[in-house]
Amino acid sequence: MAAAPPSFCFVALPPATEAACVIFGINSARPNNEVQEVVYFPTTCHEPGSKVQCTYIVIDQVEKTHAVMLSKPAWLWGAEMGANEHGVSIGNLAVITRQPAEETEALLGMDLVRLGLERGATSKESLDAIVSLLQEHGQGGNYFEDGNSLHTFHSKFLIVDRTEAWLLETTGKYWAAEKITEGLKSICTQLSITTKIDAEHPGLREYAQSQGWWNGEDEFSFSAVFSPPEAGEYMDHCCATKAHLEEQTGNITVQTLIDVLRHKENNDCADLPPFLVTASMVSVLPQSSDSTCVHFFTATPDPTRSIFKPFIFVDNVKLVPKAQSPSFGDEDPAKQEPRFQSRPDRRHDLYKAHNGARSVMEADEEPGQKLWKTMLDLEKQGLEAMQDILNCQEHVDPSEVADLFYDCVDTEIKFYK
Repeated sequence: MAAAPPSFCFVALPPATEAACVIFGINSARPNNEVQEVVYFPTTCHEPGSKVQCTYIVIDQVEKTHAVMLSKPAWLWGAEMGANEHGVSIGNLAVITRQPAEETEALLGMDLVRLGLERGATSKESLDAIVSLLQEHGQGGNYFEDGNSLHTFHSKFLIVDRTEAWLLETTGKYWAAEKITEGLKSICTQLSITTKIDAEHPGLREYAQSQGWWNGEDEFSFSAVFSPPEAGEYMDHCCATKAHLEEQTGNITVQTLIDVLRHKENNDCADLPPFLVTASMVSVLPQSSDSTCVHFFTATPDPTRSIFKPFIFVDNVKLVPKAQSPSFGDEDPAKQEPRFQSRPDRRHDLYKAHNGARSVMEADEEPGQKLWKTMLDLEKQGLEAMQDILNCQEHVDPSEVADLFYDCVDTEIKFYK
């Protein structure tokens, strides 16, 4: 059985955080030659009866979709992680369960991330949207842009807003969810919901019993019932991440989470071919609705050599073509049948500039060390500016931050040249 890409994701809620805020972070491990882009889509109203083309299938569109900022593999419609204008952030991890994943094309876990963000103004609304779509359409299809092999997985999600988080784990159309209202939650590519189940598929336990995985009498543990026998390979890695965060309990800040995502021991998939952390994200969600949420995206691989750039939802956000991959329209090999017969160059300008600079920084000689220090100084300036905004009890002036992410990407590219 193939291993799922070893991503990990976590959330810290008061009293674990230093300020009255919720902080979410995720490293997205994907095939090491895959490009991840960061793209913004504004609030949009849709005509009744409209349809939306997801990665593989067409589904009914809703009347209105929320504005979203997505970090996504460039070849597909959905996203590995992202946020919306209402202070909801979602991360997706692939997971293997006892039930074989469907090969038939349906919704990918990444599609469900985007759909949940577009359709939910709270974490619970996003959860409800995802499980409803899962029930209606199922999940399935190739997770990777690979014409030679089929890679199928189930999905798990961490869905976060200003006041709470939901961990959602799935196996086919069946699912269980755990509500988190305080402290820390760290997850990786294994089932981790045990007996604390706050919502579930109505037929979950009956299905487990019909498969002979649960006798109907013992206490029901979702992970114990649905995990495959060989589960456990990445549990130590996940526990190490949680232990590191627990040491900072009560003092966790955005810098804490960036450091955890960047820490080499927590970033072992950077050296685990064929996978690589292709992008990372952190969200800071103040509990006060009067305060501004700030999201940080790398849009480049390997957080040990990438910087986190801030984004804030306001009207008239300036689009960032330099962090967006080329579009191939209907000629895209990912959209044609049979799929993935060729592989176009999906690198965006930021990816290209960073790729060249990354080789210099990885050499760990004086020019690389100097460049990396310059990049960290640039990141620090952004973090300090965002901290001022987070500390302010007034809404930010939209005109001051509409081009925030654009300017950060533009400046980063200039430093690489």
